[in-house]
Amino acid sequence: MTRTPAPSALLLPDPGHSFWARIAHELATAIGSGIYAPGERLPSEHSLAEQYGVNRHTIRHSLASLGQIGLVRSSQGSGTYVEDFAVDLVLGRRTRHRQSLAQAGLPGGMQVLGAQTVRASADVARALEIRAGATVLHLQVIGDGGGQPLHVSDRFFPCPRFAGLDELVRQSGSITQAFAARGVPDYTRRQSRISARLPEAGVAAQLKQPAARPALYVSSVNVDAAGVPIEYACTWFAGDRVTLTVDHDHGA
Repeated sequence: MTRTPAPSALLLPDPGHSFWARIAHELATAIGSGIYAPGERLPSEHSLAEQYGVNRHTIRHSLASLGQIGLVRSSQGSGTYVEDFAVDLVLGRRTRHRQSLAQAGLPGGMQVLGAQTVRASADVARALEIRAGATVLHLQVIGDGGGQPLHVSDRFFPCPRFAGLDELVRQSGSITQAFAARGVPDYTRRQSRISARLPEAGVAAQLKQPAARPALYVSSVNVDAAGVPIEYACTWFAGDRVTLTVDHDHGA
Protein backbone atom coordinates (compact mmCIF):
# COMPACT_ATOMS: atom_id res chain seq x y z
CA MET A 1 0.00 0.00 0.00
CA THR A 2 1.34 3.43 -0.95
CA ARG A 3 0.64 6.99 -0.04
CA THR A 4 -0.86 8.91 -2.94
CA PRO A 5 -2.45 12.31 -3.48
CA ALA A 6 -6.11 12.20 -2.44
CA PRO A 7 -8.54 12.20 -5.40
CA SER A 8 -10.19 15.42 -4.27
CA ALA A 9 -10.38 16.80 -7.83
CA LEU A 10 -13.63 14.87 -8.10
CA LEU A 11 -15.15 17.41 -5.70
CA LEU A 12 -14.47 20.41 -7.95
CA PRO A 13 -17.33 22.10 -9.83
CA ASP A 14 -18.06 21.33 -13.47
CA PRO A 15 -15.07 22.55 -15.54
CA GLY A 16 -17.49 24.09 -18.02
CA HIS A 17 -18.82 26.36 -15.28
CA SER A 18 -16.21 29.13 -15.74
CA PHE A 19 -12.60 29.89 -16.56
CA TRP A 20 -11.48 29.47 -12.95
CA ALA A 21 -13.16 26.06 -12.67
CA ARG A 22 -11.55 24.85 -15.92
CA ILE A 23 -8.13 26.02 -14.73
CA ALA A 24 -8.69 24.36 -11.33
CA HIS A 25 -9.50 21.07 -13.06
CA GLU A 26 -6.41 21.29 -15.28
CA LEU A 27 -4.18 21.98 -12.29
CA ALA A 28 -5.82 19.15 -10.32
CA THR A 29 -5.23 16.80 -13.24
CA ALA A 30 -1.58 17.88 -13.39
CA ILE A 31 -1.24 17.20 -9.66
CA GLY A 32 -2.94 13.81 -9.95
CA SER A 33 -0.69 12.77 -12.85
CA GLY A 34 2.48 13.75 -10.98
CA ILE A 35 3.44 16.79 -13.06
CA TYR A 36 3.39 18.66 -9.75
CA ALA A 37 4.58 16.34 -6.99
CA PRO A 38 3.44 16.41 -3.32
CA GLY A 39 5.23 19.21 -1.52
CA GLU A 40 6.22 20.96 -4.79
CA ARG A 41 5.65 24.68 -5.24
CA LEU A 42 3.27 25.61 -8.06
CA PRO A 43 4.18 28.35 -10.56
CA SER A 44 3.47 31.86 -9.32
CA GLU A 45 0.08 33.49 -9.82
CA HIS A 46 1.68 35.77 -12.42
CA SER A 47 3.12 32.80 -14.35
CA LEU A 48 -0.16 30.89 -14.24
CA ALA A 49 -2.10 33.98 -15.36
CA GLU A 50 0.18 34.32 -18.37
CA GLN A 51 0.00 30.58 -19.10
CA TYR A 52 -3.80 30.53 -19.15
CA GLY A 53 -4.33 34.04 -20.52
CA VAL A 54 -6.42 35.25 -17.59
CA ASN A 55 -6.01 37.78 -14.79
CA ARG A 56 -4.50 36.96 -11.40
CA HIS A 57 -7.90 37.20 -9.68
CA THR A 58 -9.10 34.21 -11.74
CA ILE A 59 -5.97 32.25 -10.78
CA ARG A 60 -6.51 33.09 -7.10
CA HIS A 61 -10.07 31.75 -7.38
CA SER A 62 -8.78 28.52 -8.96
CA LEU A 63 -6.10 28.03 -6.31
CA ALA A 64 -8.56 28.81 -3.51
CA SER A 65 -10.90 26.08 -4.78
CA LEU A 66 -8.02 23.60 -4.83
CA GLY A 67 -7.15 24.63 -1.28
CA GLN A 68 -10.72 24.06 -0.08
CA ILE A 69 -10.65 20.43 -1.21
CA GLY A 70 -7.18 19.79 0.18
CA LEU A 71 -5.05 19.52 -2.96
CA VAL A 72 -2.89 22.58 -2.26
CA ARG A 73 -1.91 24.86 0.60
CA SER A 74 -0.85 28.51 0.43
CA SER A 75 1.95 30.05 2.44
CA GLN A 76 1.91 33.85 2.51
CA GLY A 77 5.02 35.30 0.95
CA SER A 78 6.20 31.87 -0.22
CA GLY A 79 3.64 30.55 -2.69
CA THR A 80 1.22 27.68 -3.19
CA TYR A 81 2.31 24.09 -2.63
CA VAL A 82 0.85 20.70 -3.46
CA GLU A 83 -0.40 19.01 -0.29
CA ASP A 84 1.67 16.17 1.11
CA PHE A 85 0.77 12.52 0.65
CA ALA A 86 -2.46 11.01 1.89
CA VAL A 87 -2.77 7.56 3.41
CA ASP A 88 -4.32 4.99 1.06
CA LEU A 89 -6.89 3.00 3.04
CA VAL A 90 -8.52 -0.03 1.42
CA LEU A 91 -12.22 -0.77 1.88
CA GLY A 92 -12.48 -4.49 1.23
CA ARG A 93 -14.18 -7.53 2.69
CA ARG A 94 -11.80 -7.31 5.64
CA THR A 95 -11.21 -3.66 6.44
CA ARG A 96 -8.75 -3.19 9.32
CA HIS A 97 -7.53 0.27 10.36
CA ARG A 98 -4.28 -0.80 12.01
CA GLN A 99 -3.38 -3.27 9.26
CA SER A 100 -3.92 -0.61 6.59
CA LEU A 101 -1.64 1.78 8.46
CA ALA A 102 1.03 -0.88 8.92
CA GLN A 103 1.03 -1.54 5.19
CA ALA A 104 1.43 2.21 4.62
CA GLY A 105 4.34 2.26 7.07
CA LEU A 106 2.55 4.32 9.70
CA PRO A 107 1.81 3.74 13.39
CA GLY A 108 -1.70 4.39 14.63
CA GLY A 109 -4.79 3.08 16.33
CA MET A 110 -8.26 3.84 17.65
CA GLN A 111 -9.12 6.07 20.58
CA VAL A 112 -12.53 6.03 22.25
CA LEU A 113 -13.87 9.57 22.68
CA GLY A 114 -17.13 8.54 24.29
CA ALA A 115 -19.28 5.49 25.03
CA GLN A 116 -22.90 5.10 26.04
CA THR A 117 -25.75 2.62 25.89
CA VAL A 118 -28.63 3.95 23.79
CA ARG A 119 -31.82 2.85 22.08
CA ALA A 120 -31.38 1.97 18.42
CA SER A 121 -32.80 4.48 15.96
CA ALA A 122 -34.65 3.19 12.90
CA ASP A 123 -31.49 3.49 10.73
CA VAL A 124 -29.27 1.72 13.27
CA ALA A 125 -31.86 -1.01 13.84
CA ARG A 126 -32.21 -1.59 10.11
CA ALA A 127 -28.44 -1.87 9.64
CA LEU A 128 -27.99 -4.24 12.59
CA GLU A 129 -31.18 -6.18 11.80
CA ILE A 130 -32.63 -5.63 15.27
CA ARG A 131 -35.85 -4.03 16.40
CA ALA A 132 -36.04 -0.25 16.70
CA GLY A 133 -35.49 0.80 20.29
CA ALA A 134 -33.33 -2.21 21.15
CA THR A 135 -30.26 -1.53 23.29
CA VAL A 136 -27.00 -0.85 21.47
CA LEU A 137 -23.54 0.31 22.50
CA HIS A 138 -22.65 3.64 20.85
CA LEU A 139 -18.94 4.43 20.58
CA GLN A 140 -17.48 7.71 19.34
CA VAL A 141 -14.04 6.85 18.00
CA ILE A 142 -11.14 8.67 16.39
CA GLY A 143 -8.57 6.84 14.25
CA ASP A 144 -5.10 8.30 13.83
CA GLY A 145 -2.13 7.56 11.62
CA GLY A 146 1.35 8.94 12.04
CA GLY A 147 0.10 11.33 14.71
CA GLN A 148 -2.62 12.85 12.50
CA PRO A 149 -6.39 12.28 12.81
CA LEU A 150 -7.57 10.31 9.77
CA HIS A 151 -11.20 9.63 10.65
CA VAL A 152 -13.84 10.04 13.34
CA SER A 153 -16.83 7.78 13.63
CA ASP A 154 -20.02 6.82 15.42
CA ARG A 155 -20.13 3.04 15.84
CA PHE A 156 -23.02 0.93 17.05
CA PHE A 157 -22.88 -2.62 18.43
CA PRO A 158 -25.83 -4.82 19.48
CA CYS A 159 -26.29 -5.53 23.19
CA PRO A 160 -26.02 -7.53 25.32
CA ARG A 161 -23.55 -9.31 23.03
CA PHE A 162 -21.08 -6.41 22.96
CA ALA A 163 -21.87 -4.57 26.18
CA GLY A 164 -18.60 -3.27 27.62
CA LEU A 165 -16.74 -3.53 24.31
CA ASP A 166 -15.56 0.07 24.80
CA GLU A 167 -13.18 -0.98 27.58
CA LEU A 168 -11.55 -3.55 25.31
CA VAL A 169 -11.13 -0.94 22.55
CA ARG A 170 -9.61 1.49 25.06
CA GLN A 171 -7.13 -1.15 26.21
CA SER A 172 -6.09 -2.38 22.77
CA GLY A 173 -6.69 0.60 20.51
CA SER A 174 -8.24 -1.88 18.08
CA ILE A 175 -11.83 -2.88 17.36
CA THR A 176 -10.55 -6.07 15.70
CA GLN A 177 -8.76 -7.12 18.90
CA ALA A 178 -11.80 -6.18 20.97
CA PHE A 179 -13.99 -8.38 18.78
CA ALA A 180 -11.52 -11.26 19.11
CA ALA A 181 -11.67 -10.95 22.90
CA ARG A 182 -15.47 -11.30 22.62
CA GLY A 183 -15.28 -14.49 20.57
CA VAL A 184 -15.35 -12.97 17.07
CA PRO A 185 -11.98 -13.94 15.56
CA ASP A 186 -12.98 -12.83 12.06
CA TYR A 187 -15.57 -10.56 10.48
CA THR A 188 -16.24 -9.10 7.05
CA ARG A 189 -17.62 -5.94 5.52
CA ARG A 190 -21.09 -6.43 4.05
CA GLN A 191 -21.54 -2.94 2.72
CA SER A 192 -19.85 0.47 2.39
CA ARG A 193 -21.63 3.59 1.13
CA ILE A 194 -19.36 6.52 0.27
CA SER A 195 -20.21 10.18 -0.33
CA ALA A 196 -18.53 13.58 -0.07
CA ARG A 197 -20.06 16.01 2.41
CA LEU A 198 -19.24 19.14 4.35
CA PRO A 199 -18.55 18.05 7.93
CA GLU A 200 -20.20 19.57 10.97
CA ALA A 201 -18.03 22.04 12.87
CA GLY A 202 -17.28 19.53 15.65
CA VAL A 203 -16.22 16.84 13.17
CA ALA A 204 -14.04 19.31 11.26
CA ALA A 205 -12.33 20.32 14.50
CA GLN A 206 -11.64 16.68 15.39
CA LEU A 207 -10.20 16.07 11.91
CA LYS A 208 -8.21 19.33 12.14
CA GLN A 209 -9.51 20.57 8.82
CA PRO A 210 -11.57 23.62 7.73
CA ALA A 211 -15.32 23.14 7.98
CA ALA A 212 -15.58 24.42 4.39
CA ARG A 213 -13.47 21.52 3.11
CA PRO A 214 -15.49 18.40 2.15
CA ALA A 215 -14.77 15.12 3.92
CA LEU A 216 -15.44 11.57 2.77
CA TYR A 217 -18.42 10.06 4.60
CA VAL A 218 -18.72 6.27 4.76
CA SER A 219 -21.52 4.23 6.31
CA SER A 220 -20.73 0.55 6.69
CA VAL A 221 -21.97 -2.73 8.14
CA ASN A 222 -19.71 -5.53 9.40
CA VAL A 223 -20.96 -9.09 9.95
CA ASP A 224 -19.60 -12.16 11.77
CA ALA A 225 -18.84 -15.53 10.18
CA ALA A 226 -22.53 -16.46 10.35
CA GLY A 227 -23.54 -13.29 8.51
CA VAL A 228 -25.01 -11.64 11.62
CA PRO A 229 -24.46 -7.84 11.74
CA ILE A 230 -22.14 -6.91 14.60
CA GLU A 231 -21.25 -3.28 13.82
CA TYR A 232 -22.79 -0.30 12.05
CA ALA A 233 -20.41 2.63 11.56
CA CYS A 234 -20.77 6.17 10.21
CA THR A 235 -17.28 7.50 9.55
CA TRP A 236 -15.85 10.85 8.42
CA PHE A 237 -12.47 10.62 6.68
CA ALA A 238 -10.19 13.66 6.31
CA GLY A 239 -10.35 14.37 2.59
CA ASP A 240 -6.82 15.76 2.36
CA ARG A 241 -5.16 12.90 4.28
CA VAL A 242 -6.98 9.81 3.08
CA THR A 243 -7.49 8.06 -0.22
CA LEU A 244 -10.16 5.36 -0.08
CA THR A 245 -9.61 2.40 -2.41
CA VAL A 246 -12.52 -0.02 -2.82
CA ASP A 247 -11.16 -3.54 -3.34
CA HIS A 248 -13.83 -5.83 -4.78
CA ASP A 249 -11.68 -8.95 -5.07
CA HIS A 250 -9.57 -9.32 -1.93
CA GLY A 251 -9.86 -8.99 1.84
CA ALA A 252 -8.08 -6.04 3.45
